[in-house]
Amino acid sequence: MHDQKKRDLVALASIPLIMTLANSMLIPVLPLMQKKLGISSVKASLIITVYAAVSIVCIPIAGYLSDRFGRKLIIIIGLSIAAIGGVVSGWSAWQLDHYAAYIGILIGRFIQGIGAAGAFPIVLPLVGDMFTSDEQVSSSLGMIETSNTFGKVVSPILGSALTLVVWYLPLAIIPVFCVISIAAIAIFVKVPKKNDEQQKMTFKAFLHDVGNILYKDGRWLYAIFAIGGIAMYIMFGFLYHMSTMLEEKHGIDGIKKGALLAIPLSAICIASYFTGKLIGTNKCKMKWFNFTGAVILTGSMSMFLFLDTTRLITNLILLSIGGLGIGLILPSLDALITEGIDKKQRGTITSLYSSMRFIGVAAGPLITSFFLDNDRLVFYIFTGMGLLCCGIALFAIHPSDEQEGKEGDLVPT
Repeated sequence: MHDQKKRDLVALASIPLIMTLANSMLIPVLPLMQKKLGISSVKASLIITVYAAVSIVCIPIAGYLSDRFGRKLIIIIGLSIAAIGGVVSGWSAWQLDHYAAYIGILIGRFIQGIGAAGAFPIVLPLVGDMFTSDEQVSSSLGMIETSNTFGKVVSPILGSALTLVVWYLPLAIIPVFCVISIAAIAIFVKVPKKNDEQQKMTFKAFLHDVGNILYKDGRWLYAIFAIGGIAMYIMFGFLYHMSTMLEEKHGIDGIKKGALLAIPLSAICIASYFTGKLIGTNKCKMKWFNFTGAVILTGSMSMFLFLDTTRLITNLILLSIGGLGIGLILPSLDALITEGIDKKQRGTITSLYSSMRFIGVAAGPLITSFFLDNDRLVFYIFTGMGLLCCGIALFAIHPSDEQEGKEGDLVPT
């Protein structure tokens, strides 16, 4: 890969890293924030959920704007809005008291979620635009997903360490990270010029275009949307469950808790990196890596129903195995959806996919917070959702017959 392209890719990889830190850094510190703000566990989970929930609505709009006005511009605007949201959240936690601080934090997180919608989801189609070789696209998407998961590995340790300085520092530091990423994008990222057709596309034409794509390719696209959302739901659900369990049942908090949370996340990161390298441009491999990851994830979640999960080592082993499964799933989905859609509609369709992932992020901590007193029910739900992923991956995603062993298109079943 050309040195300039490497710099482009490193700059782009900073976006999922920072957007992940903006959310995942808070997972291990939610119990502390709950105590400091005097709120319930459900209300604490909303600090994660509101960020993801507003992104769900805004991501498709950002996808359309990126198709029409350029991906680099929308990314820079998105990062700037995310920085503003971080300032609002950090200032509220610093200057306001208890419930007023909580409301201020939620408002800041709402603004930050709007910015996040114009950042990470736009990276996926931009990578597809920048490279002409399918092999480079697949490998680069693997690196982007690895950066995303690496952010999740670092975030619990970093978030826990920052709270040792002051409890709201994980909220307040995000604007600094955003400014660094904005500078890197502005300096290093060179994007292909938009064609006139994209620049002139009206919103009505855009909706018609999306409708045509979903009518033609809806079956396998809906399958990918569903698997992406379910995988993120399970990931954020079990992270929130483990964070609470470590503190309440084992008395582990601070950096030690962050380091333990980083273990299953490291499994996701490692698996994502190698999956991006191994699948290449072969869509059959993408399907079977996806299915295999879903089987591994389901198996690990189901084992919580049969083994003694009061032991910390058992929890870490099973969650790490589940993390390996998620690490097989996510890069495969990224590659399938990016390489299966024409460049001019890529921003829109990948934004819909990202919206589904954010639904999972929003639902994971919120739903899990209602069942913290019933571990078995939590893992029955995770197991059932994993089985659903297996079925969808096996029966709803089918490469075309001529794809066997080489490049080809996806077709609906």
